[in-house]
Parts: sequence; structure tokens; C-alpha cells
Amino acid sequence: MAKAAIIHWPHRLAWISHTKRLIVLVVLMVVGFISTGCDLTYFAQASTDVPRLVLSVLSDPKTFNPVLSQESPNIFTFTFEGLTTTDGVTGETVPALAESWEIADEGKVLTFTLRDGLQWSDGEPLTVDDVIFTYEVLFNPDIPTNSRDGFRIGTEGQFPQVNKLDNRRVQFILPEPFAPMLENTSLNIIPAHILQPTVDAVDAQGNPQFLSTWGTDAPPSEIVGNGPYRITQYVPGERVIFERNPYYWRQDEQGNSQPYIEQIVWQIVSSTDTAFFQFRSGGLDSVGVQPDFFSLLKREENRGDFTIYNGGPGLGTNFFAFNLNRASRNGTPVVDSIKSAWFNNVAFRQAVSFGIDRQTMVNNIFQGLGEPQTSPISVPSPFYAPPELGIPAYDYNPDKARDLLLAAGFQYNAAGELLDEAGNRVRFTLITNSGNKIRESIGSQIKNDLAKLGIQVDFQPLAFNALVDRLTDSLEWEAMVLGLTGGTEPNGGANVWLLDGALHAFNQNAGPGQDPLEGWQAADWERRIADLYIEAAQVIDFDQRFELYRETQQLTQEYLPFMYLINNLSLTAVRNRVEGVKYTALGGAFWNIHELSVD
Repeated sequence: MAKAAIIHWPHRLAWISHTKRLIVLVVLMVVGFISTGCDLTYFAQASTDVPRLVLSVLSDPKTFNPVLSQESPNIFTFTFEGLTTTDGVTGETVPALAESWEIADEGKVLTFTLRDGLQWSDGEPLTVDDVIFTYEVLFNPDIPTNSRDGFRIGTEGQFPQVNKLDNRRVQFILPEPFAPMLENTSLNIIPAHILQPTVDAVDAQGNPQFLSTWGTDAPPSEIVGNGPYRITQYVPGERVIFERNPYYWRQDEQGNSQPYIEQIVWQIVSSTDTAFFQFRSGGLDSVGVQPDFFSLLKREENRGDFTIYNGGPGLGTNFFAFNLNRASRNGTPVVDSIKSAWFNNVAFRQAVSFGIDRQTMVNNIFQGLGEPQTSPISVPSPFYAPPELGIPAYDYNPDKARDLLLAAGFQYNAAGELLDEAGNRVRFTLITNSGNKIRESIGSQIKNDLAKLGIQVDFQPLAFNALVDRLTDSLEWEAMVLGLTGGTEPNGGANVWLLDGALHAFNQNAGPGQDPLEGWQAADWERRIADLYIEAAQVIDFDQRFELYRETQQLTQEYLPFMYLINNLSLTAVRNRVEGVKYTALGGAFWNIHELSVD
């Protein structure tokens, strides 16, 4: 898919994949025996007599439709591909469904040639018609997708013109140079012969039927992809099973079909603790290493016959944010007007940021395996600007926080409770996803830190679906702890910073099919960041682009739409029976899944 930021419902929103973006934000949705009725397919088991890889995820998939996906991890890194992909080691854009490309007219014309004989997982031919259809869906305003914002070009947000030259050649014509375009062609290609009718037809509300197509209630046999694997079973609350796609195009140098691993099993677990225990007991082949498990796992590497891979600084972000939305829906404010006044006060946000003890988070929650974070752009990105370049940072300073609050008109009562000018107690609800131990610990510390400033925080971890509904549908939330996936190309975060971006979460506007908002407005600094992201994508020269993105980082740290917390190390444990791992923070352990084998 295109390298859009993804909420970690969303680990980054990869990657929402390489720079595809939003931080892993997933939880378990338990579906018991009573919900399965008498359908025996729910009791299907993974095959044990074939080479297989057993992994884990914290929640059930939300959709089997790659266009509609807003979460990471997701199934699509296994089941779909684009014209290009990213080399997980070098970060270079490399061929995938397209065997080659040509760039002309100062980068405004890109011509791709598809590989000969491509097929879908149902055996049907994959042609340029599928590519044209995919981009028509992407640019369809009636279909909400995180990926669209990454293709907006120039101040008018124009999209590329996509033309069919013949059954193997497709051409993109851009209105002006657009630096991220080549990388963006990693967008997952979807099958026109299956999905075209669902775009043309509408439901009772007048929305394309595509929006309800390939939900998780669809039989896996109906999901047609082009990636190395296809879904063969889905048992809600238990597992997703993938099998080799017999029509996948890749072969090794000896002409052997890839991938080599016959089956991949995603065990759906309830928490990161559960995944850790399952890995230690031998039930999983890989697990993300939580900081509090690192020392124990490190001691067990030899005995457990696994390797802990360290990719260095991670690509994602962890942040705390207030809902800055000042709009109303059906006459009711999205955020209580009293609290909205606090949240939209820059001095209040800066005071809160000074009141969060990030170094204690590093020491206690991350066990020293991270550093305070000061930017929305990933540390490994060449466009990352450190504090040494004038980017504001917020070292823990509760005295300065109190001074800012008092100067902004807040006051303290005799009990040390923070009040606003009208005497209202400063109190709000903080949400995150339950089951993610790191984020739950961060939320608990923020609650304690801000209590020292006289602020009462009601911390409420939520189930995944409830969290997504509040952040993207009802928009009724006050504060959150979340994360976004990242990458080396900052334009992957355009869907966060454009005013109508699908992940402009701190001030989200209504999306397609939702009730409109009345009185939605954007601050001047907010508009400036959006303009800078548009301008930076138009510039080819690296130094000029860097300076534009440096200014965005200056603004995000000054006005704090997100208060960035900790950049943790990218750590994953993989059993040594898995051969061919080339681990990096960019690609993780399985970016080259087609090359991996199991002993």
C-alpha cells in the first residue's frame, strides 16, 4: 500500500510495511463458543505437517479489504503487493509487480511495465486494468482510505493521471514534480474482476457497496490477492491462517517457486504478556521484545535457540494528545466547551508537556531501551531534525509547568487542585488501547505526573473497536496515548498533517458517509504545517526539502498537537529455525518473507 501513516490500531498506523505507515495499537476481541454456533469451520486447526511460521497479533483483523485498512499490523503484507516495494535493508524502492519503470519530463511522467504472466490468487490474469481500477478506487472521494492523502500533489491537491498504454504498461502523468511518487507506487493493487461491481453498486444509504465488501465476515476463499500468501482460515478470537499462493510470481535463482514457507499462522492473543509467555513456551516463532522482558529473554537466547534482533531506533512514534476539535455535530460540541478551551490553549499544552517525566518513562517503562522523542519524523529518517537544530524539547520541569499555567490564568485552590479562571476543576479522560502493556503503563505514569500539577486524569484503556470508533467516527474523546508508524519519507505522514487528512486525529474533520461537523476550524500553525507538507513534496532538492521539514518539526514541537514521548529501540526475538532473516527497524523480521525458510 502507499506509505501513509497508520494509527497503531496501528505498528505505524506500518509498516502500516515500510514507511507505510501508525504505531501497533491492537487488542483482543474474544469470541466464545456461543458466538460460533454449530459452524465446525471455526474449529479448524493449522496443519502441523507442513513448514509453517507461527506469529501473534493482539487483535482480530478489522477488515480484509486493503483499501479500507487503518490498522497495523494487518494481513496485507502477506496477501497483497504493489507495483514497487521497499528493500527492508537499504530502504530503496525496488520492483514488485512491475519489473521496471522509466521516469521522464523532470519526474512528471512515470511509465511502469508489469511482469509477464502475473496472476491473482484465484488464477485469473493480473493486468494493467487492475492497476487502473485500483487508482480509480484510491481517488474516489466516496471511499475513505488512509492512502489517498499521500498522492495529493500541489496546493490544489491534484491526483496523478493514470493511463493504460497496453496490457503490461501503465503511465502516471503528474501535474508537477512530486518527490514521493515512485515510493508511493507500493500501493496494494486490488482485483477489478472481483471488486469492480461493488464500486459501481450502492447500498440503501447511497454508499458504494465496496465499503462493506471483504469484511472479516467474508469467507476467506472469497479474498483474492496477489501477494505471497492467501487466507485459508479465520477463527475469530483465535487465529488467522495463511497458505502459499500457488500463483505468486517470485522464483529464486534456481527457478524454485517462492515463498518457501507453506503456512503462516497468526495466533490472536490477549496481551503482550500473553505473547511473551507463548514465545517462551515454544508456541510462537517470533515476538516483539517488550522492554521489561528484554533482560530475561537475553539470558535465554542460547537455551531457547532464538536471536534477539536490534534494529536501532524505531520508526514509529508514541505520543500524548488532546482533542483540539472545536466543532459541533448535530448541535452538540464534539468536545465539552470548557475543556476545549483548555486543550486549545497553547500554554496549557506546553505546561502539560513539561509536566510529563519522559526520562522516568525511559528508565522504568522502557528499561533504558529508548530515548525521549522530539519529532513526528522518525529518528532514522534523513529528514529528522534533532533538538540541536533548534527544535523545542520539553525536559521534565514541573515548576515551569506551574508557571505557565498560572500565567495563562489557571489557579490553584487550597487543596492544590488546578482550576481554570471560572473555577472549574481541570479534569479530563485519557484513553488508549487495552492489552498494550507499554501504552497502559505510559497512561498510568501520565496520570501520576499530571496529578502533581493538580490535574485529575481519568485513565480509561478501551477495547480496540471502541477506541477506533471514538477516534475516527464519533470524534468524542478528550485525550489519548497512541502511536503512529513511520518511515524514512516524511510525506508518508501527509495523512496526519493535511487538514482533510484521514489521520488528522488531533482535529479530525468528518469523513465520507459521516454526519458533517459544524464550525470546524484550523489554527494558523496547523494550516502552515499542511502547506509545508505540500510544498516539501513538490521539491526534489534534498537540502530544500530538509529545511521545509525542519520547519514542520519546529511548529509541531512549539504548538504540540501531539506531545511526543519515547522513541524505543526496534527489538524482535526470532527462533533460529527461521532462516534468512535480515532484520532492520525499517523492514522488521519478515519484510523478505518470500526468502525465509523454516528448519
